[in-house]
Amino acid sequence: MQLAVQSGSAAIAWPHIDGQARAAEFADLAVDALIAEALLTPKPALVDQRGSGAHRDLNLHRMLRSARALRDGFYRMAIYTRGRCIDVELREQLARIGRAAERRMLLATCGANSHRGAIWVLGLLVAAKAMSAPDSGAADLAATASRIALLPDRWAQAADSHGRRVCQQYGVGGARGEAIAAFPHVIEVGLPALRAARRRGADESCARLDALMAIMSRLDDTCLLYRGGRAALETAQGGARAVLEAGGASTPEGRRRLLQLDVQLVAMNASPGGCADLLAACIFLDR
Repeated sequence: MQLAVQSGSAAIAWPHIDGQARAAEFADLAVDALIAEALLTPKPALVDQRGSGAHRDLNLHRMLRSARALRDGFYRMAIYTRGRCIDVELREQLARIGRAAERRMLLATCGANSHRGAIWVLGLLVAAKAMSAPDSGAADLAATASRIALLPDRWAQAADSHGRRVCQQYGVGGARGEAIAAFPHVIEVGLPALRAARRRGADESCARLDALMAIMSRLDDTCLLYRGGRAALETAQGGARAVLEAGGASTPEGRRRLLQLDVQLVAMNASPGGCADLLAACIFLDR
């Protein structure tokens, strides 16, 4: 069996690969990344094994149900993308699959938005992985995802979403801007922080928390801006930097500051959901 793999603007042969098995593998990795992010504890103001953080409509059970409900969507994205070149038709079909996955997510969570941003982020990366050579690195996959994100979707509804309003109000790029820029907060911030923490001897949970703090210290998270404005964003960024400056989540002082940041953001009813989505992307690409 031969499949085609994206290389530049043309497709090249990818022999002796079971396409359905690979699509299932990529979908499983995406779901596993979402589950790993949800289970990671303690995360400032995010749902984790301690509770719901700053969320009233979400809990860990709903987050896990949501992640598992998205497997079929990621699988369909990988199946559709394999062997195709990047064009508007591909972009629009991925968007249709993503909107169907979002509907399944809402059914699984009784209407709560648990992973809308993650569908966009991980959907693009799953598609990029499915159309790339097996040895493509994280930066290559992010660049391919960027080329997809740049294309228009004629069927997208011009909804007055929270994210769109925040991007306009504060002049930030949001999830689409992050993807178009080839996920700099994943490739240049999160993954290096994850691997640096491991080299220092941090366990995997602490390494992932440090990656989250690194992303949070620099990302203009639209979730934070929507829920708490500039004050929430500055609190999150400054608090995350303080955790890292204290040595990270594996040190007593770093852990104390992380928990202090959790209390501050919960009091502001502000949750760094965009940072969580990018952490899941880090976990996906790292694996």
